[in-house]
Amino acid sequence: MAGNDWINSYLEAILDVDPGLDDAKSSLLLRERGRFSPTRYFVEEVISGFDETDLHRSWARASSIRNSEERNTRLENMCWRIWNLARRKKRNEGEEQRKCKQRQEREHAKKGVLGDMLEDFSEGEKGDIPSDMSPYGGESAKGSSRMRRISSVDVMENWAKQQHKEKKLYLVLISLHGLIRGEDMELGRDSDTGGQVKYVVELARALGAMPGVYRVDLLTRQVSAPDVHWTYGEPTEMLNPVNSENSMQGNGESSGAYIIRIPFGPKDKYIPKEHLWPHISEFVDGALGHIIQMSKVLGEQIGSGQPVWPAAIHGHYADAGASAALLSGALNVPMLFTGHSLGRDKLEQILKQGRQSREEINKTYRIMRRIEAEEITLDSSEVVITSTKQEIEEQWNLYDGFEPVLERKLRARMKRNVSCYGRFMPRMIVIPPGMEFQHIVPHDGDMEGEAEGNEDGPSNPDPPVWSEVMRFFVNPRKPMILALARPDPKKNITTLVKAFGECRPLRDLANLTLIMGNRDAIDEMSATNASVLISILKLIDKYDLYGHVAYPKHHKQSEVPDIYRLAAKSKGVFINPAFIEPFGLTLIEAAAYGLPMVATKNGGPVDIHRVLDNGVLVDPHNQQAVADALLKLVADRQLWARCRQNGLKNIHLYSWPEHCKTYLARIACCKPRHPQWHKSEDTYESSDSDSPGDSLRDIQDLSLNLKISLDGEKTEGGGSFDHNLDSEEKNMDGKNQIESAVLAMSKSGSMAKQEQNIASSKFPSLRRRKFIFVIAVDCNEKSDLLSIIKMIFEAASMEKGDKPSIGFILSTGLNISEIKSILKSGGLNQMDFDAFICNNGSEVYYSSSEESSSLVADSDYWLHIEYRWGGEGLRRTLVRWASSMNEKNRNGQVIVEEMSGSRHCYAFQVKNPEVLPPVKELRKLMRIQGLRCSIVYSQNGTKLNVIPVLASRSQALRYLYVRWGTDMSKFVVLTGECGDTDYEGMLGGVHKTVLLKGFCYEARKLHTNRSYPLEHVVPSDSPLVVECEGCKSNDINASLKKLGIFKC
Repeated sequence: MAGNDWINSYLEAILDVDPGLDDAKSSLLLRERGRFSPTRYFVEEVISGFDETDLHRSWARASSIRNSEERNTRLENMCWRIWNLARRKKRNEGEEQRKCKQRQEREHAKKGVLGDMLEDFSEGEKGDIPSDMSPYGGESAKGSSRMRRISSVDVMENWAKQQHKEKKLYLVLISLHGLIRGEDMELGRDSDTGGQVKYVVELARALGAMPGVYRVDLLTRQVSAPDVHWTYGEPTEMLNPVNSENSMQGNGESSGAYIIRIPFGPKDKYIPKEHLWPHISEFVDGALGHIIQMSKVLGEQIGSGQPVWPAAIHGHYADAGASAALLSGALNVPMLFTGHSLGRDKLEQILKQGRQSREEINKTYRIMRRIEAEEITLDSSEVVITSTKQEIEEQWNLYDGFEPVLERKLRARMKRNVSCYGRFMPRMIVIPPGMEFQHIVPHDGDMEGEAEGNEDGPSNPDPPVWSEVMRFFVNPRKPMILALARPDPKKNITTLVKAFGECRPLRDLANLTLIMGNRDAIDEMSATNASVLISILKLIDKYDLYGHVAYPKHHKQSEVPDIYRLAAKSKGVFINPAFIEPFGLTLIEAAAYGLPMVATKNGGPVDIHRVLDNGVLVDPHNQQAVADALLKLVADRQLWARCRQNGLKNIHLYSWPEHCKTYLARIACCKPRHPQWHKSEDTYESSDSDSPGDSLRDIQDLSLNLKISLDGEKTEGGGSFDHNLDSEEKNMDGKNQIESAVLAMSKSGSMAKQEQNIASSKFPSLRRRKFIFVIAVDCNEKSDLLSIIKMIFEAASMEKGDKPSIGFILSTGLNISEIKSILKSGGLNQMDFDAFICNNGSEVYYSSSEESSSLVADSDYWLHIEYRWGGEGLRRTLVRWASSMNEKNRNGQVIVEEMSGSRHCYAFQVKNPEVLPPVKELRKLMRIQGLRCSIVYSQNGTKLNVIPVLASRSQALRYLYVRWGTDMSKFVVLTGECGDTDYEGMLGGVHKTVLLKGFCYEARKLHTNRSYPLEHVVPSDSPLVVECEGCKSNDINASLKKLGIFKC
């Protein structure tokens, strides 16, 4: 039968028998207790066999042809409901299939991990208690440099005090979005300026007052927009300590806690956090400059002239986590992370609502970019700080990079000094947010007593905000139910208003106060917030709650304590009805003022209630349960008094000093890392010369800080498929491995000669260059690369007269032997380059000034990227994976390990790129197994490079900045229209970029399976990026003039 014309007549028959679809929660069965249901039959047997577009066409036809009679209206509604049910059913089936596939992948990968570790599985490993484990080794390790096991938090705190007694720590916190300032915070102004802003400011202030901490920097975005206060454009703001006696703790002019605002993103414009993603690299470069400068300043004050590097970099939320990962890698310092809320959990919650598809969610929230950033933080973090156990077990467990069972097993093995085969998991630590309680005095009176007392004591007038709230009420002396949340759907305020409006006893006993941020006009609010607020106003009108509900338009952050005090004075209750609450800081604040709580049972309030025992937990979806809990606390004065007393008795457990003690103890557990060079003194020559002769080849006593690589040939770690995969992994750290390699290489006669050359050479003076051209064009053909290099050289030499001092760096996925071969075949001298960044950023080489055939490998860089490198354990896993791919392909081998790899780059030749999974799938496979690495398809997909997680071509440029003092703004990156799968990292930041149109366009196929579009990573309208259309030397020269490199 053509179309769906028969559906209308069928639905008419259904309407005669069944009034409509049954409740969504009931099971759809063909027969239930012997009763035939036409509706159920239709849903089960009919709509599953038809395309939703046909059903929608039938609904449109019915709505356009039928008149407004009741029967036909019901028919139209039925069509709509069935069509919507069909859409939701298909969507749920797709999500279930995706989740099932994900579970299978994780289980399969987990079996491989456990298979590796089964051979030497330690006795009693299953029974280890996580809280009794240290992330580094055990006490039994004689002569081990790792920290001894600490069995309790109290002992750990005492240990930390002794460790930090003589130290002066420098800590860096990062929180990018929202409006952050130390005083009069505009919490609730928008969805980005909420509890996280308050948390990070108070954490920075509390840490700055702790013994042993010299300086704390809270890095955020500088905002100079006309629609925000001018204070957000100030570069620096000092956070005054809460206690005046702590203000004299620091002994230097730079001590204390500060907000440092880094300019990045659109100037003169305040943008939401979803639009900050393309500008992350720009922030990282600016923050790196600040940290380097501050480390030198602190070195003069407390470091005896040596730089004082951050003891840890702590990212807050996904955007700051991605930034902290890059900064941690560039500086080689430990990283901490706090999620506050997580992308995967948010995605699951929105999908359950069924209102938006995955594509729509990604477009609105940039959710896949956020999730990948959170996966990156798991790759880089040593410690992940959570507020609750629920966050670990139900939210972080959704991520590829974290698996609780595997994490416990790895820690047990480390405690026993048993090999983990290159696998790592970050340590998840529950540290509830803190609060400053010293200025809080719980209110002991009530509304009646205060009224009588104030007759003779008008010297203490009520705070202005009290009258602003109480003007809404007919009877302001009734107990106040207080909710403090912005009008966001996930805060579930509408359910609270419905519960209050439909419960007559509750309305008679109490008033409801809704503090929903600040607003001038509803039309000026975001669409989502405005929609929620309008819904609340309609409910107030529906239930005629005028005189019973307060919803003031404005309040200051400094007035929030007065609002809590007013609610406590009225013997009221604080409620948080959110669908899910990551922690619930407002619950702690309310308890400190003597307010019992009613809170959601989903998330952090469960742990808070376990500690404070000062209220009731409810199902936020159950409106009646919310009303009953509120009525119970308001009506039962003894229960109210008991909950109030319990909260006040236990609230000290959430103080900031307690939080900071545990926080610093966990930092003490991290293995200390910071930039360090073999040479003990790195002094830069003061010179104003811009002579073309100054280059990276000017090396000063390099024998102390650089090691030689014999033409980049692989010394070990490459091997082939025939390599014995069951051989035991060598148990030595990165430094010992490198020293062993250098010792082996030094046995050759040519090695001794090269060491003599290095001893007489000069120190790389990158900082003398006015500009450094970074050639990062990922050509598949060697001849194309040669022609591009020659054109760039020619474009740079076209300037007449006083030319700036220009250096050249070749940045590529090729290894150093391939580079030398290409340069030689094209008649180019490697001495024309200052440095080579090889294997997609896993190696850095410099040219020697004495002998043109030798190159110098920067061994400091090897140590710099060694963190979490899986080594032989990773290689064995990759070889097994490659073997399985070859077995699946019946037409022969598709991927073969190359002998040209190196210690920090496992290279594979790809013979059939179309058969291999996209890079995101291979990265996911490695993460599930606890292997932290960067995976890059290069040379148009014909080569696969696996390198350390801290290594990349963009990070290598930041390393040169940290190592040699080269300003990032001096780099000019010349790259193609597309490139290797690490291509995006070369585009953002403060350096200038020239896009050579027409080159590497065929590499776009490597990026077709991205989780998110390129515009979510790099800015599309940056003034630092220009396109070069013709790509001849004249065109390149013209593009460089546009960037201000050459004079027009």
